Amino acid sequence: MADSGPIVVREASGEDWPGIWPIIAEVARAGETIAMDATPDEATVRADWMTGPPGRVTVACGPDGAILGTANMYANRPAQGSHVASGTIMVDARERGRGVGRALVRDLVSWAAGSGYAGIQFNAVVDTNIAAIRLYESEGFTTLGAAPGAFIHPTQGSVGLRIMWRQIHRG
Repeated sequence: MADSGPIVVREASGEDWPGIWPIIAEVARAGETIAMDATPDEATVRADWMTGPPGRVTVACGPDGAILGTANMYANRPAQGSHVASGTIMVDARERGRGVGRALVRDLVSWAAGSGYAGIQFNAVVDTNIAAIRLYESEGFTTLGAAPGAFIHPTQGSVGLRIMWRQIHRG
């Protein structure tokens, strides 16, 4: 675990990729929270993750500059759905429980509000990811529903995927 000083969230740059990639690869290998290949191709993931405008990629850093987590954020859908934001948040397993995820969620909410989005929708929060669900709920998200058995967990089998929502601006 890195120094327990303040966590700073900032825009990611291409130079941050060597610190971002191990976090994504670790989450993929675990297979517990995000539907993705357990051994993803780094070049493909980099192209997908580091999307740039109109989306945004951030990193959460400790006082020593070490990357502790990352997020990407974007319009949930094109055209008629482009007024709703979405995002994906990943935290280094060694850094979980110290506020890295919360800092990334708060930054995402701030970005979405400042960008004029009506709300934020997470399309696929795994039912067994209790820490993320509690975090999102504590930051004002609610579960709209769940697709039963929509995610194959490596140890728990078929589990649900939640759609979680946070209203920002009334439309």
